[in-house]
Amino acid sequence: MRKHANHQNKNLQPSPKTQTHLKTDESEIPVNAESDDFSAWIGRTERVDDPLCPTQARAAAALFDDDSTDLSESAPLPPLWHWFYFLPRAPQSMLDTDGHPQRGGFLPPIPYPRRMFAGSKLRFHQPLLLGRPAERHATIAGVSLKSGRTGPLAFVTVAIRFEQDGVLCIEEEQQIVYREPGAKVPPPDKVDWPALPPDAQARLVTPDPRMLFRFSALTFNAHRIHYDRDYAAREEGYPGLVVHGPLTAMLLMHAARAAVSQPVVGFSFRGQAPLFDLAPFRLVITPSGNELQLEAQRSDGQVALAARAEFDAQVAG
Repeated sequence: MRKHANHQNKNLQPSPKTQTHLKTDESEIPVNAESDDFSAWIGRTERVDDPLCPTQARAAAALFDDDSTDLSESAPLPPLWHWFYFLPRAPQSMLDTDGHPQRGGFLPPIPYPRRMFAGSKLRFHQPLLLGRPAERHATIAGVSLKSGRTGPLAFVTVAIRFEQDGVLCIEEEQQIVYREPGAKVPPPDKVDWPALPPDAQARLVTPDPRMLFRFSALTFNAHRIHYDRDYAAREEGYPGLVVHGPLTAMLLMHAARAAVSQPVVGFSFRGQAPLFDLAPFRLVITPSGNELQLEAQRSDGQVALAARAEFDAQVAG
């Protein structure tokens, strides 16, 4: 069940030359639709309830070839698997041509057409339990406009709390980046993988359209760059289907949990370059104190996604 606590859905975007009032927890803030100031969105909240049905987790386990994790009623949900729950449910009529929900609603109506989940920081206080109701409370924590190498960028920070039975289970801070269309992206060159540090582990992942389609389905993500090859090339300039950033992060988390038996208490990641279904990529796990330094490396040696997993005890090298 999805509840939008502090915004209205009748007008997803302010009409030209008008002002719209957005109700926050504190007061109504007038928004000038003709300005680039989206600060009025800061403080907006959204609540989503989910019963955490085990069936969804079992489907996710099939994607990861995981037949050993207990996913029965009241079993703990593995770290990051909350991304398979509390899903967006935009009506079909409200999807944009790229597959994303139309601008506005909970997130501010940033005018730049390209949207990316750029990174996230998480603290795990206790596991969410399958088969029991849970809540996702999201707040727009920041909106900033910057200039990058490819042009103007907009960064939206969303602070999220996941609760169950009135207890805080997970805290997450997501960063979403919007940008203008850029030049075509060349496919990565094939080079020899960089030498591994002495205490590092690595494994190869070969993405394919089946994997990307299943992850899109599990996360109810209709962004066409992940399954529509013609659209990805023609409209967004990619040489192949794009591997989801959250999927890459989850593969790194899966590798980290296989390497270390202690519970994960913190995780962060940031995307640096796109991955495609054109070539394998390498997951690299390097111990460092009570952490694992994690990288997803492209076939040209570039780091596509860098992450850090923190454990509650020393990690053996």
